[in-house]
Amino acid sequence: MQQNLEKTGPDAEYRALMQAGELKPDDDQVKAVAVLERLHRELIDYPAIGNKRDGLASKSWFPNGIFRWPGSNKSTPKGIYLYGGVGRGKSMLMDLFYSVAPIASKRRVHFHEFMLDIHARLQEWHDLSVRERAQHGSRANDDDPMPSIARQIAGETTLLCFDELQVTDIADAMVLTRLFKELFARGVIVVATSNRPPDDLYKNGLNRQRFLPFIAQLKEKLEIIPLEGPVDYRYNRLKGAETYYFPINAETTDQLAATFFRLTDRRIEDRAKVPSEVLNVQGRTLFVPKSARGVAVFSFKRLCANPLGAADYLAIARTYHTVIMVAIPQFNRENSDEAKRFVNFIDALYEHGVKFLCSAAVPPQSLYTGGDVGFEFERTISRLMEMQSESYLARGHGKKTTA
Repeated sequence: MQQNLEKTGPDAEYRALMQAGELKPDDDQVKAVAVLERLHRELIDYPAIGNKRDGLASKSWFPNGIFRWPGSNKSTPKGIYLYGGVGRGKSMLMDLFYSVAPIASKRRVHFHEFMLDIHARLQEWHDLSVRERAQHGSRANDDDPMPSIARQIAGETTLLCFDELQVTDIADAMVLTRLFKELFARGVIVVATSNRPPDDLYKNGLNRQRFLPFIAQLKEKLEIIPLEGPVDYRYNRLKGAETYYFPINAETTDQLAATFFRLTDRRIEDRAKVPSEVLNVQGRTLFVPKSARGVAVFSFKRLCANPLGAADYLAIARTYHTVIMVAIPQFNRENSDEAKRFVNFIDALYEHGVKFLCSAAVPPQSLYTGGDVGFEFERTISRLMEMQSESYLARGHGKKTTA
């Protein structure tokens, strides 16, 4: 069993992609893969934390509050923190590692979605009575929810993989410092990607000195790996390419499909194997028909003809660096509600630097022919034009515009 797991590690997967011509040589990526391979091998015999009874594990597992493997002096394997500029392959490498990680108790999540989940758990804990908190393992008169929440997460997930770790809010900064201290003590292993090195997280933020212990934890518990190669793979694959296709026909559909497969390092022949995905949005589910390596594909009808709102569009903008929309119609008074949703959708993508490719009935300047959203749609047309520019395509995902 162990031999089979080793044959399907990240190093073997990366080499297979290289041999297939789907990746080009990159020294920084090769170094990162070696570190991911190290963690992969250490996970082969790592026990799932969820196998232990929540909060009632033997003290031998947590001497001095530090997780130890049963019958061993080995401590938790070091996690990994991959950082670098946009398009350097961070998410691709983490997804490659996650897909073959030899552990069942694992979770891969965008960091923003993880924080939404944590704040929901915090609210739930605060709504509990003292007796109910005790049932969750809290001590009497204990007003700190973090040990309880950390026990919940550790019982659900041994390996946590975060995409795009970034901190811009003082409330999140304070939560992270306390939560991750508890998670690391319980043996949770973290793999994360970020555009920033740890020392630059929450830079110049309010009361940043209170956030410094979290940075110290990252540097102690995770191996810090830079991906600083000169190549922006994502931008190179879009540079010079059309992003707005019209009219809607078989030719423009095929061109969009070809761009999708180029962006996701997949072969067109494997189109039937492209996975779907489900996003959780405020307790609801949002179906993503096709998604791979941070690229999502939707029809206009799915996103704008249905009663979706800003929360849905923000979830998409935060999760995917590139969105492809198929079959945008021309707008008039009869479909003004769809036009309003389209305006909100483009606003969300634009504010988060999401790359947008689409097929439409007519050129951008002719999309709107009258109705109740004239002024707002003028801004949308302007943004659609800007989103085709090289300067916009070179923007990092999540980077706010200065305009």
